[in-house]
Amino acid sequence: MVAALELYLDVDTTRRVRTLWRALDDEGIPSLGSLHQKHRPHVSLAAAHRIDPQAVAEALDGFPVGRGLSLEFDFVGQFVGRVLWLGVTVTEELLAHHRAVHERLTAGGVEIWDHYRPGRWVPHCTISLRVPNPVMAPAIRRCLEYLPLRATVVGAALADHSNDISHPL
Repeated sequence: MVAALELYLDVDTTRRVRTLWRALDDEGIPSLGSLHQKHRPHVSLAAAHRIDPQAVAEALDGFPVGRGLSLEFDFVGQFVGRVLWLGVTVTEELLAHHRAVHERLTAGGVEIWDHYRPGRWVPHCTISLRVPNPVMAPAIRRCLEYLPLRATVVGAALADHSNDISHPL
């Protein structure tokens, strides 16, 4: 189980990522869109096995999480375990926002995985959690066809899809 503080993308970018998910699914490459139909395109600011939605809401009360941030997706990457993603170009504005969110979460006693903390975080939009090795190269090529993407963050929520939690912030 994973809970995450997710930043949601504008309508056009969401549509384009969903189109990419469908293209991969049509080619037999499992996407995040077909995993369990609950995901929406997003960039996670924080994640852990479990996160208390109320603690997050209290820690971030009055703070406009992600609203209006501009994101540029300019590259494709992968994490160990066959995770494929679109990479967000890092900006000072994005890093400062991420740092401010984590300062509030820490002050509120919210525990987060180390690799989502400032200085270690890799901002990305997950495309697939389990690309089979023989089709990784074609999956990367397909992702590159959709880049670059320019997005605006339009909302945020604490999401834990395994437990049907979506707590808007």
